Amino acid sequence: MLSIARRRALLSAGAAVALGLLPALLPGTAAVADSVSQQQQWVFQMMDVPAAWNITRGHGVVVAVLDSGVDGNVSDLKGNVRGGNIDYTRLTTKPSDPNWGLHGTWMASIIAGHGSDSEGDGVTGVAPEATILSIRVIPDMQDPGYRNYDRERETRIQGELADGIRTAVMDGAKVISMSIGYSAPSRAVRSAIQYAYSRGVVLVASSGNSGDNDTQHSHTRNLAPVSFPAEYPGVISVGAVQQGGTPTTFSSGNLSVKVAAPGKKVPAQGRSGQYYTVDGTSPACALVAGVAALIESAYPRISPALVTEALTSTAQQDPPGGGYDVLTGFGIVDADAALKAARGLMAEHPAKSQVPLTAHFGGGTAAQPAAPVGPRSTGGLIGYLVLLAVSGVAVLCGGVVLLLTRRRNDDRVATMTGQRG
Repeated sequence: MLSIARRRALLSAGAAVALGLLPALLPGTAAVADSVSQQQQWVFQMMDVPAAWNITRGHGVVVAVLDSGVDGNVSDLKGNVRGGNIDYTRLTTKPSDPNWGLHGTWMASIIAGHGSDSEGDGVTGVAPEATILSIRVIPDMQDPGYRNYDRERETRIQGELADGIRTAVMDGAKVISMSIGYSAPSRAVRSAIQYAYSRGVVLVASSGNSGDNDTQHSHTRNLAPVSFPAEYPGVISVGAVQQGGTPTTFSSGNLSVKVAAPGKKVPAQGRSGQYYTVDGTSPACALVAGVAALIESAYPRISPALVTEALTSTAQQDPPGGGYDVLTGFGIVDADAALKAARGLMAEHPAKSQVPLTAHFGGGTAAQPAAPVGPRSTGGLIGYLVLLAVSGVAVLCGGVVLLLTRRRNDDRVATMTGQRG
């Protein structure tokens, strides 16, 4: 049981990132519960997480949280956050500021919280034995530096995200969780994502919180504006559902969505050790990133393409066999089924089990058809040059012979003409 003070601390806060360049909060409702762990049960049951823990709890996997920063000193994350925070925002706000890292700490606890507060309760993440790598690429709206950030050029802001992705790869992350959204694409970010994907890193992003409000893509069903990085190839875009499995009203529905996860009243730990229930496609993204971490822990050599296939092929649909839906993708992620599917996929596709450094989107070079004409070797090139030289000499000799023959014929004609005269 929670003390009265801790029950009051279990406040509601809508944690999400809008489709613009900056994070925004969604309204929530007051939460009352006997314990934080009890509030999590519906989330874990919907995603079949406890059964997956019989196989792995995420040990050995680094998950990069590209967000507003992570407070690694809160009770449920202590010991699970690697070192300090890498910061690309170029703002002067210190991690000690109470408005620093609000959103990022929520997301990290959902991914890798170990639920060990002073009263034996707290938030347990989907992959409680995973390690969090915090890379700060955005500030929270309450951050003292938010106003300066708001005035920055979009190219600079997205460049910070691209730098964060590359750093995550170089620092050993196997999963990158991005509960953030941008309204426009970026060549730098797309290049960074392809770099990460080609090195075997799974990328997960929230689909956005714009709801079903865009009519330009379909005459039969409205689709929300696309959100980046969720829209990029190689990224697992996640929509949000509520208790009962129906889509939330705010979850963006568009063709980038691959899977869904709980995104309404999801328990999380924030700054100063307080607990919240958070709303948005942000927590849904974090939950799926946690499942990806479980798969990476069990099968370290698996490719991002096979991780995506394991998640999408086992996702739960309502009704069963309902097919693809723009709000929930192929369905709600099932952690246990995805782990088992990953094992089968590894056995079926050994060539895809480890992504080569030259891989492309769609499963790597092993999945690409053979080139119509193979590349020339060095020996073949030398032979070609020799043949070209010989051909040139032959043409030259032929020209000389032709010229001499023509001159001889001209002399003969001249002689015959002189005789006739």
